[in-house]
Amino acid sequence: MELVRRRRMYGGIILTLFIVLMASGFQLAQSRNAGGFIDGLPMLFAFPAEVIAEAWQKRANLPGIAWDHLKSLLETVNIAAVSTLTGALLASVLAFLSTRGLAPWPRLIPLFRRVMDMARAFPEIVIALVLIYILGGGPVPAVVAIALHTTGALGKLFSEVAENADLKPVEGLTSVGASWAQRMWFGILPQVAPNWLSYALMRFEINVRASAILGFVGAGGIGYDLKIAMQWGQGRYDLVVAIFLLLFLTIVVIDRLSDYARHRLVKG
Repeated sequence: MELVRRRRMYGGIILTLFIVLMASGFQLAQSRNAGGFIDGLPMLFAFPAEVIAEAWQKRANLPGIAWDHLKSLLETVNIAAVSTLTGALLASVLAFLSTRGLAPWPRLIPLFRRVMDMARAFPEIVIALVLIYILGGGPVPAVVAIALHTTGALGKLFSEVAENADLKPVEGLTSVGASWAQRMWFGILPQVAPNWLSYALMRFEINVRASAILGFVGAGGIGYDLKIAMQWGQGRYDLVVAIFLLLFLTIVVIDRLSDYARHRLVKG
């Protein structure tokens, strides 16, 4: 009972601190805002209503506009696919090098873990902005930025899966003189492959959305077209809605296919 009371006390203290921080943060944001948050709530749906109303009037143009932007959508999907493949390959190597009981150099495990921490510490948009400044606009900065973040995120997940693998196959391969690479390839990889592929597919869904967002900062793809369409404003809201619907339907399709593939990989 004493332990329960102590936990409740700590939980109450943490909840109180959270409420105080949220309230003080809201007051600070309210004071720095150009308008008032409460005063602006009635206008929350004004802009979406204007966009939808104009797009509904020009609904006959939506299929043609969506067809014209399929090329940009394909570029966005390609950015996500290349980034996911590159990041997953690098993450698999770092996972083996940073997993306790599997790493060939145990003393370097903290180093490889910090590399993964650093890779996922910076958001994709920050990395992309720096690379765009250096390399210029286009899909290459987006691919590099998303691949780096994917490497850090998947590397941690892959390492946690590998830590739960059965080491008996590794011991058997070691007894017959197998090298470290052979032990990983034949002893560990068959065990972790279904979960690794599942995580990679889930990351592919995330990267499709990330590549669309990076288009807003000049990284190419359909996100860039959506940014330009929104900047045009009234008179081109049908273009905004068509691009958004195209992107939304693509993400839904990829999500369903990835969910089906993950289920088959994990459950059989």
